[in-house]
Amino acid sequence: MSPQADLLPQDEHNHTLIANVHPPTWRNPDPAPRYNLVVIGAGTAGLVTAAGAAGLGAKVALVERHLMGGDCLNVGCVPSKCIIRSSRVVGDLATAEALGIHLPAAAQVHFAAVMERMRRVRAGISHHDSAHRFQEQLGVDVFLGEGRFNGADTVEVDGKILRFKKAVIATGARAVAPPIPGLSEVGFLTNETVFSLTELPRRLAVIGGGPIGCELAQAFQRLGSQVTIFQDLPRLLPREDDEAAMLLQQTLLREGLQLALGTQLTRIEHSTQGKILHYQSQGQSHTLVVDEILVGAGRAPNIEGLGLELVNVAAEARKGVIVNARLQTTNPRIYAAGDVCMEYKFTHAADIAARTVIQNTLFFGRKKLNTQTIPWCTYTDPEIAHVGLSEQEARQQGIAVQTFQIPFREVDRALADGEEEGFVKIHVKQGTDRILGAIIVARHAGEMINEITLAMTKNIGLGALASVIHPYPTQAEAIRKAADAYNRTRLTPFVKKLFTKWLTWSR
Repeated sequence: MSPQADLLPQDEHNHTLIANVHPPTWRNPDPAPRYNLVVIGAGTAGLVTAAGAAGLGAKVALVERHLMGGDCLNVGCVPSKCIIRSSRVVGDLATAEALGIHLPAAAQVHFAAVMERMRRVRAGISHHDSAHRFQEQLGVDVFLGEGRFNGADTVEVDGKILRFKKAVIATGARAVAPPIPGLSEVGFLTNETVFSLTELPRRLAVIGGGPIGCELAQAFQRLGSQVTIFQDLPRLLPREDDEAAMLLQQTLLREGLQLALGTQLTRIEHSTQGKILHYQSQGQSHTLVVDEILVGAGRAPNIEGLGLELVNVAAEARKGVIVNARLQTTNPRIYAAGDVCMEYKFTHAADIAARTVIQNTLFFGRKKLNTQTIPWCTYTDPEIAHVGLSEQEARQQGIAVQTFQIPFREVDRALADGEEEGFVKIHVKQGTDRILGAIIVARHAGEMINEITLAMTKNIGLGALASVIHPYPTQAEAIRKAADAYNRTRLTPFVKKLFTKWLTWSR
């Protein structure tokens, strides 16, 4: 099936997208005698690797079987955040009355227009990842087609042989569906197909209460669907802070979502009323009828068909390509980056991994990827962002922790914004101001976490953040307040007594 056939509707925006990221008339170049680097996969990790290496003067080939830009541009970050932005308008309107704004009539959501805007924005961004830009402006030889290793130092694509000194596997990951009887037969959506919708599902079931499921569930609920999230665990976002997850659950319930937590889906069938989900909850059998099912229950690395066994590259179905801390595979000439080999399946994680690979492949570097300072962000409203260790993870490693928490009800700007439900929580090693991790729950937590990530990356202690001047009023002041709280712990009774005596003497 052609990439054009995968992208629906076939309107002007998707035609523009395809013309950029998989041009129908593209002709692969004649291969160079030998490449410094052959990169298989043109998602974020592959694009950053190829562009960065070529910019340093390396001869680079980039192979992509489907759409350049990968998940992030085509079926991930870009389209999802466009839809989330539209849905936030609805969220703002719902709180307008509390802010003194009376709306005479209920807002009407034009779902087709929301999706059309998403496609327009996505197409407008796509030139950055285009085949023509990479080949004609950046000097990368772009090959569109299935790439696979067929020798110790060769990759075959579309009948052409690419010889390499080093190679990088950056083939990403794909959505996977849980083995629920009847699911495949009734049909379902994933992040790879949901952005092709032009009509709003009146009733939507979301299978999976992780970041993808929660983000899209809230967005579709706000846009007019009646959404039910099915989660086999007793709460949403199992890898997040308990308090943060509970705050989000309360928000979703307040907005009208239904949460089927701790449930087991037993089978799904089709009827004239819709798709019927049968599930067990607390020993009782229940059913729910919906119009569409969205699966957000995990991803699997794309390792099939690459010929990894021919080049002695170890891989596992769940973990993907096996790499060391330098992102080197079991074949010392071949590296991997991004979702195909990493637990952290984020665009920014793929980006920093690609930069590590460039250094290690071209400069005989031994740079290790530090995953402790890779931030996470779930783009619900409010957002939940964290970096480093949680309190529980630190204690499991035998590290004593001291936590400083500032609720936004104590931050002037959050009160003015009517967004006082969140918090900033920062963990330090007991007896020091070394930051081990942090979590922020706020409207723009993803923007705020960067200050703490920088501090951790550059070994700046929490106490030092108290001297950073934060504009007033901003919600980021909560970080300074946490630093102030830490500094106050340094004023022991003995220190306070000495300070009081000094003040008395100095009068």
